[in-house]
Amino acid sequence: MDPVILCDVQEDGTVTRFIRAFRADGKFTDFGIDGEAYTPSGTVGVCAGGGGGGEGDGGDAGTPAEVTPAVQRQTDAGTVTVAEGARSVTLMVLAGAPTVAVGGGDAVAFPAGSSASWGVDAGGERLKGEFVITAAAGDDVIVISTRQG
Repeated sequence: MDPVILCDVQEDGTVTRFIRAFRADGKFTDFGIDGEAYTPSGTVGVCAGGGGGGEGDGGDAGTPAEVTPAVQRQTDAGTVTVAEGARSVTLMVLAGAPTVAVGGGDAVAFPAGSSASWGVDAGGERLKGEFVITAAAGDDVIVISTRQG
């Protein structure tokens, strides 16, 4: 996973940007923008603009953007739909072979044990097209999505 720029917001409103580098084992290391080790001491959040503060960043680059996560689990037959405009969608198939259709395209089967992720990294960007995950009897799938704003 690529490193991300996050904001550490103090109670007085002071915002410090830092870099969080994720490892394959799910743990992470934080660094200051200067590359030195960093330990957040306030509320950590995603900075508007993905930390870049450029055109289309969705707000003041120093203001943390609210990102709302959602987790849905579908066991047996049914459908999970993630509306267009999500910042990220992750699919984990525990059993069966559910299908995924993106933006009205053809449905593609994902076998048990597989996972897939779609996402954007700049603050103003959103995924285009809705994601429709269709499970059949015996399928077990987890869908995690995030939405900004």
